[in-house]
Amino acid sequence: MTYTTKGTCSRQIEIETEGDTVKSVQFIGGCAGNTAGISRLVAGMKIQEVIDRLKGTDCRGRGTSCPDQLAQALEQIKSNQ
Repeated sequence: MTYTTKGTCSRQIEIETEGDTVKSVQFIGGCAGNTAGISRLVAGMKIQEVIDRLKGTDCRGRGTSCPDQLAQALEQIKSNQ
């Protein structure tokens, strides 16, 4: 799935899932070190666990962040399963 982000430095998130597990995540744009770290941390995690941990994370008062956008994208994936 390709998710177009809103309100963040990253422009898109490429997400691959397998069943109820996150297989891989790649952010397009954003803070390279931070987004690479998030991608590595969530690989192999259950979708719901990632949502629970990352949803609502704020970056500089924007009301969202790259982690929050990932959680929102995963919610979309989950609702389509």
